[in-house]
Parts: sequence; C-alpha cells; structure tokens
Amino acid sequence: MVQEQLLEKIKSFTAPDDLKNAGVYPYFRPIEENHDTEVQIGGKKVLMFGSNSYMGLTNHPEVLKAAKDAIERFGSSCSGSRFLNGTSSVHIELEKELATYLGKESALTFTTGFQTNLGAVSALTGRNGVIFLDELDHASIIEGARLSFSKVLKYAHNDMRDLEQKLKTVAEDRIKMIVVDGIFSMEGDICNLPEIVRLAKQYKSLVMVDDAHSLGVLGEEGKGTADHFGLTNEVDLIVGTFSKSLASLGGYVAGNKNIINFIKHNARPMIFSASTPPSVAAAALAALKIIKREPERLKALWDNTNYMVNALNELGFDMGHSKSPIIPIYIRDNFLTFQFTQRLFEEGVFVNPVVSPAVKSDSSLIRMSIMATHTKEQLNMALEKIVLVANELNVQRHASVA
Repeated sequence: MVQEQLLEKIKSFTAPDDLKNAGVYPYFRPIEENHDTEVQIGGKKVLMFGSNSYMGLTNHPEVLKAAKDAIERFGSSCSGSRFLNGTSSVHIELEKELATYLGKESALTFTTGFQTNLGAVSALTGRNGVIFLDELDHASIIEGARLSFSKVLKYAHNDMRDLEQKLKTVAEDRIKMIVVDGIFSMEGDICNLPEIVRLAKQYKSLVMVDDAHSLGVLGEEGKGTADHFGLTNEVDLIVGTFSKSLASLGGYVAGNKNIINFIKHNARPMIFSASTPPSVAAAALAALKIIKREPERLKALWDNTNYMVNALNELGFDMGHSKSPIIPIYIRDNFLTFQFTQRLFEEGVFVNPVVSPAVKSDSSLIRMSIMATHTKEQLNMALEKIVLVANELNVQRHASVA
C-alpha cells in the first residue's frame, strides 16, 4: 500500500510536463559553448545574464592554463577523499592563499559549496546547540542545520528585532551559532552584519557568514561581506564557493585554526566525498590571484551593476531591495515569470526564473546576474529586450512609468 502511494505520488508529478506542453519549460537547457557573457544553446547565440561568474573569469587564459597544467601533473582525479588520498599540494596552497586573503588563520576546501555548508554547519553545535537562520538562507545552510541535530530557530528576513527575540529564548550556557547569507542569492540584498555581530556578542553566539555571492563582489579586493563592514575579526567563520567569482567548482570555510581543524576531522560531507580534482583547485587558485591583481574587475562589475540598476529603475521595474550584481525583476506571477523567461530567451537573452516554492508565488521574479565583462552594448541590448517583452506581456510596472 505504501509503495502504491509513492508510485502514485511520482505519477502525479506533472509540473515539468505541463510547462513543456505550454512551451515555457526553462530548466536543464544544454549549453553547447560558453564564452562568459555569451553562450550557444541549440545552435543559437544568447547573452548570458543567468551566470554567477561575477568576475567573468571562466575563460581567462591563466585560469585555463592552470587547470591544464594541473591535469598534466596530477591527472584527472585524486580518486579519493581529502581525508585519505585526495589531498594534493594544490589544495594546500589554495587553502593558505584563501586564509591570507580573507584575513583568517586557516581555511579548508570542500568538493562543492553545498557540501561546505552541509559539513561546516552540521559539525559544530551538536544535539544541545541552537542554530539561528535567516528565513531566506540558502538551502545548503538549512540542510546543514538539519544534519547537526541542533535546535533550529528561523528569524524573519533581515529582521534584527526578531533575531534578538529568538536569541532571548535560549539559555546563556547553550552553544549558539547564527548562520546567514552575506548576499542573499535570489533577492540580492545584503545581511545586516553589524547588528548580527552586536547581538552575537551580547548573547554569546558564534557567527558564520556564507559569502557564496559576496566573494569578488563586496569589500576591498572583493574579500566579502565581513571585510565590507570592517568586521573580519568579529566573524567566526566565512564560507564560500569557487563556482561563482572563482570560476571553478568547490567551496571553502575559513576561520580560527582550531575550529577549522575540528571541522576537518568531523565534517562528514568532506570525509566521505571524493576530493575536487587538482585541476579544479588550480583553476580557483589562478582566479583568486587575478582578482587580487586586477582590482579594475571589481570596479567594472559595480559600474555595470549600477548602470543596469539605474536604467531598470528609470524604466519602472520592481527590483525589491537588491544592493548587489544580483538584480531581481519581480513579476509576481509564476506562469507569467516562465513566459517572460522564455520570450527573453527567444529574443536572445538568458535569465533565470525564480518561482514558488523557492519564493512565494506573489514574489516570483526574473533573476539577472551582472558580470564585470558585460559590455555596455550587451547591457543595452538586454534592457531593450526586457522592455519589449514586458510590454508584450503587460508586466506591471510602477504607475509613474508609461
């Protein structure tokens, strides 16, 4: 009977087919060629505004050469976990460079960014601990909190009064940790880290910041959220990923050497997963060196971001509270969001739809990501197509805009 219920549940899952039949299915689109700001899909060139490669380094000659050289030296895979035979000298060099760059004593790399949060969050607080999460934290943080067996308390998004109310309910002698996104991945807004740090001190809590979308974006030389606010020494752990600004794959956690050593020997997602290939670590290391050496990339990223934000504001689009190169355009209707995405693709612009259950159905949005390497011509083309499709689909804009 139970098996029949499961089979019926699977059979009744028709959402993907429904979208395909309507001609607006936007997922798993195979990319045939990738040239950072432009990709080829189905033989057609489209502008890429859905990538998280903020620095535009995935095709940089130094990054490609570093990966190729590492393959020649180490082969295609370590064929084992970091814990056993999967640690190469490149992994160690990358960890040292990251720790120095982020202003922390030590760093540890994982196979993916998701596994980094899964491992770091789950390893520390234990069954008697309490983890405080922003309600819009990334799914990997939520899964890490579940795996920790700690009590989990969520507070309203960026609501410091609600966070303090939750902190007040927990006894002083219990282990506590606040885990928060630096830049929230869908909305593009920044966490209120100064107030989080103040409350953490008052209520004796650790602070972990996920800089997946902040590395290469915020702070001096793109060092992230803590550096942006001048709070590097006040944040216990900084987590991030290589799959965005660092043009590779994997993740890291940085902090006090004793905490990192504990995570290294207790984080099951790292211990029981195969290591990133040395070529992948070498690519991330090369990208990090370029970011440090070329601050003009950070300036270009923010010039492009401000240009798009100002233009979209003048055109009357609702972008919520974004303060980053993640630019949401709120459509506030699931199916209309799919239609908007498909029509933009047909017009040569790739964006990502964000619908329920990822967000509330009345908060569905188009998510655009800006790169340092986008040209003004590409930005203007995207703006032109967005206006074209918005008018065609009668997407609601501010009343002041005709």
